[in-house]
Amino acid sequence: MKIRREVEQEKHELNMTSMIDIVFLLLVFFVMTFKIVEMEGDFSIRMPLAGNGGQTSDVTDLPLKLRLRSDNDGNLTSMSLNEINLGTDFTKLRANIISLVGSDEPAEGDDGPEIEIDTDYNVRYAYIIQAITAVSGYKDDTNQVVKLIERIKFAKPRR
Repeated sequence: MKIRREVEQEKHELNMTSMIDIVFLLLVFFVMTFKIVEMEGDFSIRMPLAGNGGQTSDVTDLPLKLRLRSDNDGNLTSMSLNEINLGTDFTKLRANIISLVGSDEPAEGDDGPEIEIDTDYNVRYAYIIQAITAVSGYKDDTNQVVKLIERIKFAKPRR
């Protein structure tokens, strides 16, 4: 009887030391392998207000308006920059932006030029991204980024 009581009174305990070691090992592993990446596509873009209020009154030296027109399927049919027809060629668009804005950095305290992108309601997203890429900058021969226009805003889409 005495042996039975001793066996019944034995307690089973879990050894937590090895579990804590594994948790800290995983923690160290994830901290050491974590890589911080730079944000992609960080544009200064202002979307139009939802209300019927008037347009914002930003006074710039160079008011640029880019109009993107599309057919019913969303394919780009034409582009115009300040009423200059560019067809559907984004390299022409970049060349016109460079001729209007130049590739010099804006003066200190100056935000630089601003462009308003006016699109049809059903234009495909890929064409809008190509337009933003064409007007925002490019890489030159030495692989340096040349910034053109950083302030981009959108007009309300046309139906």
